[in-house]
Amino acid sequence: MDIWKIRRKEINLDDGPIVMGILNVTPDSFSDGGKFNSLDAAITHAQQMVDSGAKIIDIGGESTRPGYTMISDEEEIERVSPVIEAIASRIDVAISIDTYKSKVAEAALKSGADIVNDVHGFRYDPKIAEVTSRYNAGAVLMANFSEKKPEEDVISYKNDCYRKSLEIA
Repeated sequence: MDIWKIRRKEINLDDGPIVMGILNVTPDSFSDGGKFNSLDAAITHAQQMVDSGAKIIDIGGESTRPGYTMISDEEEIERVSPVIEAIASRIDVAISIDTYKSKVAEAALKSGADIVNDVHGFRYDPKIAEVTSRYNAGAVLMANFSEKKPEEDVISYKNDCYRKSLEIA
């Protein structure tokens, strides 16, 4: 049996595809902008996603849509930490924090998150890999196209991003 052990959770990888439910607690999300900003709405939506088969709830407090406005670490922490604490205490599900900032990742992990989902693949903030490791958290590392040059081949670019992310991890 292939088990992914992450902090307080175990996910059986032999069960087939793992569904990650997305819970944005930001007013400017491209998909659901502001629908789940209240604590009650966020908890209700997380429970609905788990009831529908989600094994991981990914909580994001800053939109990373094209043209997004960066917010402070403190504002992002204020958005995500109460939601993470509430879900961790009420729902039996792995929790992921969608951030590329080490201070936010650490606050989220202290609040009960199990996974760091970094859209920059540990390449933006040099401290985030260490924070993830220190908490024995899982990691989801992505390739971000914000640094891609127009003449670069997409596949080569992504492979290079993942290679660098794995070296850092």
